[in-house]
Amino acid sequence: MKSKMNIKSILTLAILSLVSFMFLNMSLAANTAKVLVDTANLRETASSDSRILQQVSLNEEVNVLENSGEWCKVEYKGTTGYLKTDLLSINTIEKDETTKENTTDVNEENVSDTENVAEESKTSKYFVAVDTKMKLVPLINATNVIEVKQDQEVSVLKNINGWAFIEVKELNTRGWIREEKLKTEEQKQADDSVKAAEEQAAAEAAEKEADLNAPAIKTLYVQPERVNLRKENNTTSEIVGKIPQNTTIEIISEDGQWSKCRVNGLIGYISTQYLGDSKVEVTTTSRSADIREAKTSQESAGPVSGNASSVVAYARQFLGTPYKHGGSSPSGFDCSGFTQYVYKHFGVNLPHYSDSQLNCGVSVSKSNLAPGDLVIYTGHVAIYIGGNKIIHAANKNSGVCIGNVNTAGSYKGARRILK
Repeated sequence: MKSKMNIKSILTLAILSLVSFMFLNMSLAANTAKVLVDTANLRETASSDSRILQQVSLNEEVNVLENSGEWCKVEYKGTTGYLKTDLLSINTIEKDETTKENTTDVNEENVSDTENVAEESKTSKYFVAVDTKMKLVPLINATNVIEVKQDQEVSVLKNINGWAFIEVKELNTRGWIREEKLKTEEQKQADDSVKAAEEQAAAEAAEKEADLNAPAIKTLYVQPERVNLRKENNTTSEIVGKIPQNTTIEIISEDGQWSKCRVNGLIGYISTQYLGDSKVEVTTTSRSADIREAKTSQESAGPVSGNASSVVAYARQFLGTPYKHGGSSPSGFDCSGFTQYVYKHFGVNLPHYSDSQLNCGVSVSKSNLAPGDLVIYTGHVAIYIGGNKIIHAANKNSGVCIGNVNTAGSYKGARRILK
C-alpha cells in the first residue's frame, strides 16, 4: 500500500513539473518587446492620462508581463508600468529558442506587415501645408505629439503607406503626419507668390477706397487741352486716364511736383504744373481753330516781319513775374501763357499750350537758334535769347527767369515766329 502511495506521489510530482515547464515555456514565448518609436511613455496605469514613469527610446527592450490588447504591462529597468501595444514589436521565443522579431500587426490600418515596411528615403526639406497634428505612430487615431503650424520647415526621414516620418529641428521633435499635409520648397515659393499678389491687390483696393473717401485739401482745374492721370508720381508710370481741359480735380495730397488727384471715380497723379486755381478762359474761337489760324497765317507767309531783338527786350521786362498755372498776364504766367502774351504784343496770336505752339511759325534746328525763337520741350516752352540762354516762366519757385537752353527739359523742337 505504501508503495502504491509513493508511486502516486511520484506521478503527481511529475505532472506538476510538466505543467510548470509548460507554463515556463508559455511565459518565455512572449516575454520581451522592442519599442518602435523614438520615444514611448511608460505610464503608471493603462491610460493615456496616467502619470509618466519613464520614457523608453527606439529599439530598447522591455519585459512583457501582461498583454491586455491595447496596453501591455511591462517591466523596464526595474520599473513596472504600461506601454501601448501599437508602440511595441513583441518578440516571441519558440521552444527551439530561435527568435521571430517584428511580428506586430497594425490592427487599426488592417494592413499586412509587408505593406508596413518603411520605405527609407534621404532626408529632404519640406514645409507643412496646413496646421496639422503630428502623430506618435503612423495611425489616424494615434496619440498626438504636437500641432505643427503651417509653413513650418520639417525634414522628412522616411515614408510609409502615405505617412511621412518628420523631424522639426527647431522643436527637437519627431513624429508622423500624412504626406498630403506637406509641400515642397518650390510649391511653397509658388504659394508665397500668389499670397503676396493677393495681399498687394487687397492693399491697393483698401488704399483706393481710403482715397475715394478722403477729404480733398483743395480743388484745382486742368489747364492744358488734356493731361495724363498716372498710377504713380512719375512720367513712366501707367496712364490711368486722360483728363480734358478745365476738368475739376480734387487734390488729396501733394508730393513735390506731383499732386495725388481724385477725378471721375479715378485716383492717380497729375504733374502739378498742369493744374491751376481757376478754369482757362476759352474764347468763341476754338483752340483747334486758333492753331489752324496761327499755322495758316504764319506758315503760308513765313515768319512775321518784326525785330526779334525787340521780342527779347520786351520779354525781359517781366523777369521776376510770379508763376501761375493757366496765367497769361503780368499778374502771373505759366510757360505758354508767357510766350503767348509776349508775341501778342507784336501782333502774333499763339495758342495757350506748349505742344500747340510747336505748330506755329517755321521749324528751325537747335544749332541754328536765333534770339526770339520759341524753344519747345515736353510740356514746356521758352523764348531763346542767345548764348544758349532762354527766358521762360519756369515754375512756382523761380517765376519768369533766365535759364540754360539745354537744361530746361526734354527738347522737342524750335519754331521761328519773326524774321
